[in-house]
Amino acid sequence: MKILLLGEASNLHWTLAEGLRTLGHDVTVASGGSGWMNNRRNIDLQRNSYGLIGSLRYVFDVARYLPLFRNFDVVQLSNPVFLQLRPEKNRLVFDYLFRHNRKIFLDALGTDYFYVKACQEKRFRYSDFYIGNRLREYPDSRETIEAWNSKPLKNLNRYIADRCNGIAACLYEYFISYENDYREKLAYIPIPIQPPGETAPDTRWKNEEKIQFFIGIQRDRSRLKGTDIFDKVLQEIEWKYPRECEIKRVVSLPLEEYLSVMRSSHVLIDQLYSYTPATNALQAMSQKLSVVSGAEPEYYDFIGEKQLRPIFNALPDEQQIYDLFEKIIKEKNSLQQRCNDSRAFIEKHHDYIKVAGEYLDFWEKH
Repeated sequence: MKILLLGEASNLHWTLAEGLRTLGHDVTVASGGSGWMNNRRNIDLQRNSYGLIGSLRYVFDVARYLPLFRNFDVVQLSNPVFLQLRPEKNRLVFDYLFRHNRKIFLDALGTDYFYVKACQEKRFRYSDFYIGNRLREYPDSRETIEAWNSKPLKNLNRYIADRCNGIAACLYEYFISYENDYREKLAYIPIPIQPPGETAPDTRWKNEEKIQFFIGIQRDRSRLKGTDIFDKVLQEIEWKYPRECEIKRVVSLPLEEYLSVMRSSHVLIDQLYSYTPATNALQAMSQKLSVVSGAEPEYYDFIGEKQLRPIFNALPDEQQIYDLFEKIIKEKNSLQQRCNDSRAFIEKHHDYIKVAGEYLDFWEKH
């Protein structure tokens, strides 16, 4: 099968492409690399400037590549705004892709109109935008809601969702966001994770007196993802249990340095306002780290997992988070098994070749 994955979100498309290639398919990834993440791709669609010259150059690049985006069996778009262009221009490119390819699919990988709508309808107890009925005030929260509710973005999202062959949601929340309108063409397909190859023996548990907590802070996303609250509580824990734990904090590190520090830790602190573990948490779990993140019972029930539930579920409540960290320290002897369970969970639900097979089945049926 000849497949085009257009756009990117936290390396999902590239990892999926690797799984599909292993299964013998011809895959092209065209994206901007998720901005600062600089994810791998075959065709570079990164927009470097929004000035006049930069805009003209980007439009020229897109137009230059369009003839290469024809005659695919499957085209999959990462988002309704799959190119760094205005909604009306994304619609024009979508129409071109629709005419010149066999099937076209939409990913639900991140914030879009339907997710914002579900949050505003309070379909979740908490989310990126609300805790209960209270709007979360952080930079760009109101602007993001207003943007996706604007006529151009709302109409673009509906236009593509109406016309595409199917919609693949990678998180429980995104599935819930689309199910009322598009249940017949919707599927949940997990985030693909490529486990590490042969690694050195795990020495983290030899003569280790302190639990190593690891938290990565992105300056511009700290309040959005809740790492500001996690870090505040970790400081309290570190003060109370200086002999039992050590906190490794990194701020906006390049990926390879980030992964190096992560691998030597025991517990990754991820994000706070999610029902579902996302890429960062899952990648850590593949490295046999225990994870503090979102993992609500609704998520486990949704994927049919009754036994293997290794993630420490964090709620947007400072006392609950404090109690959770304290529990991890006091139950240190069970942590190694939990780390092993993390890896088993990835192998069962998120192996990139298995997930690639799920995508193939979905594309064939739709």
